[in-house]
Amino acid sequence: MQRFLYIWMLFFLLPVLGLSQNSNATGEVQIKGSVRAKETYKPISGVEVSTDKGIYVTTNAFGEFVINARIGDIIIFKSPDFETVRHRITSDEAIVVEVEDYEVSSKNRGATPNRYRIGLDSANFYKKIDIEKSIDFVAQSMATLGVRGNKKELAEALTLLGEIYIYHKQYDLAITNLQDAITAQKTTKSVLALGKAFLLNEDFEQAEEVFLPVLKLRKLVPYQRISLYEGLGDTYKGMGNLEKALDFYGEGLKVAEKNQISPKVIDLNSKIADAYAAADREIEAQGYYDNSLSLSKKQTPRRAIQESEKVADFYNQSNRFKDEIQLRKQTLKELEQLPPEKVSSEAKGIVEGDSITSQRINYKIANAYLSQDKLSEAIPFLERSIVEADKDNDLVVQKDATRKLSEVYRYKGDFEKAFENYQKYGAIVDSLYSKKEQEISRLARMNREILTKQNRISSLEQERELSQSKYSLAVTEQQLFEESNKRQKLIIYSLLFGMLLFALATFFYYRSNNQQKLANNLLALRSLRSQMNPHFIFNALNSVNNYIAKSDERSANRFLSEFSVLMRTVLENSDEDFIPFSKELELLRLYTKLEHSRFPEKFDYEVIIEDGIDINAFEIPPMLLQPYIENAIWHGLRYKEEKGYLKINVKQLTPELLQIEITDNGIGRRKSAELKTQNQRKQRSKGMGNIKKRITILNEMYRNKVAVSIHDLNENGTGTRVVLKLKKD
Repeated sequence: MQRFLYIWMLFFLLPVLGLSQNSNATGEVQIKGSVRAKETYKPISGVEVSTDKGIYVTTNAFGEFVINARIGDIIIFKSPDFETVRHRITSDEAIVVEVEDYEVSSKNRGATPNRYRIGLDSANFYKKIDIEKSIDFVAQSMATLGVRGNKKELAEALTLLGEIYIYHKQYDLAITNLQDAITAQKTTKSVLALGKAFLLNEDFEQAEEVFLPVLKLRKLVPYQRISLYEGLGDTYKGMGNLEKALDFYGEGLKVAEKNQISPKVIDLNSKIADAYAAADREIEAQGYYDNSLSLSKKQTPRRAIQESEKVADFYNQSNRFKDEIQLRKQTLKELEQLPPEKVSSEAKGIVEGDSITSQRINYKIANAYLSQDKLSEAIPFLERSIVEADKDNDLVVQKDATRKLSEVYRYKGDFEKAFENYQKYGAIVDSLYSKKEQEISRLARMNREILTKQNRISSLEQERELSQSKYSLAVTEQQLFEESNKRQKLIIYSLLFGMLLFALATFFYYRSNNQQKLANNLLALRSLRSQMNPHFIFNALNSVNNYIAKSDERSANRFLSEFSVLMRTVLENSDEDFIPFSKELELLRLYTKLEHSRFPEKFDYEVIIEDGIDINAFEIPPMLLQPYIENAIWHGLRYKEEKGYLKINVKQLTPELLQIEITDNGIGRRKSAELKTQNQRKQRSKGMGNIKKRITILNEMYRNKVAVSIHDLNENGTGTRVVLKLKKD
């Protein structure tokens, strides 16, 4: 899946590049054009543009229109200010209508003030919904001013235009228009807006220079004074001067509390808490966060949720994950009780990067659990985050949550689910790249249109003095836009190519690392198996040596005969990672029989296999159980004064899980350790050490196939119980 992910990155631009080459098979074309005065090139707005098939639009503030029609249709231009014009469509080329001796009719002249106010009201309505429409309405208002427009109205329109650009994060354009507004007529509103624009543009020195003179003004209304103090607090916080920031936030809070402006009281408590948190003064920060959280509960539910999430982020930064989780869970409950927000299909505003949604909150809760290494608790929240993000088409959160879920399953050892989620992650990344490309294209187009509108608004401002130069300026600007567009495309393609190279390098590194890791594991297993066989042979030969020392030739011969059968079985299985459990059971029976023949007076043994078990259906690493039986006999039963008992019990817990239990009633692990000689204590059990290493490597390679636990059989420490659980492939 990874290989396809990175290869498709190379081709995902091809459909986009091919769009411009597609022709409209239906014969319908999109006609663009404009209507303007022939002598002055002044755009004419409000012209009715229609076709003989009934499609209808009007020209905007710049005299422009876009209408869908078919080749052969007749397009009609109507206005009370000139005679009706008809034109038959022969191609999709742009249409420019130039009106000779154009003058605004007396009817329209009388309606100018009303049209100005209606335009600004409409711009305010679309301010947060559609940036293009709101700019159009501002332009229409400014167009009605003409040469008689007074500076107060011009400043008001430019200030509103600056506020629109601030909301949609076009700070450079906001600064330009607000400076023009102040030039036309300086007002407190426009100055505060300019300071805010510099602040949001992170030009803190300029923001300070704009804000400080306003402190000297005495006729500020309370809300403006609060905004001034808040702006200065934000400025000094951005400059790293937290003490000054706290002073201004505190002054703003006093004014807000005195005038009972509740939203600002909450905002300033929250910002003071932010400043204290930035200064690592967590106790003070906590106090102000508690205030803001408590006060927000008295406001709208959505405002309370916003503040709760902010406090939860503070808990996260302070590593107070339990408090964070508790608060975010409460926020989730409150969010579920709110009606879903309705977003207009025409809304084209920039979406906030960290909007408060249930999928983001679930994702943050999961991260808080992961910060505490609580993997199992994190999984349900990651899954809910993925489901809700998929429902809301939130590919960013869905991508992050799916990748995180894959990592969690990998840490838990569930590599199958980890791989499954990683495949989903790859598919989401593909979709996200496609969507991002579309978004980049849309934003580039929108930025070009906004820039075009802004430059034409600037032209409207200069129309009183330089009306004859508008056309030449528009041509120059268009050339600049095209050149800028070429540079933007070059930058975008360069970035995409760099991303492709980085992705390919990452893929090859990951694949090489995995191959090296697998080779190392196989080498380690081979080495450990090669150590097990000499260890086993050495211990068995000690038994033969014991018979020879006793001059028991018959027993020695019998033992050697059975030992040779055992060794043949061991050597046959020595090259395998796993063998059928039936073979391992045969080896255990033979080994236990040999040890019993050597110590018949020390223990009896029993091998119990539960009825109905298909032991051939399970596989086990060879020589995995023998060291545990050897330990039970040599270190537990051999030192027992009375005769002991060894039991090997095999039962099936589930169709996929087999349990092998080895119990002895020997002296126990603690007593056995006490009986070791000084030399024995210095040596570690090579057999048991190798077994642990083998289990670790095999589980890493085969997804936790084997699990072993060792316990004392009795409360007094005597006896030992070894439980080995074996999963079916």
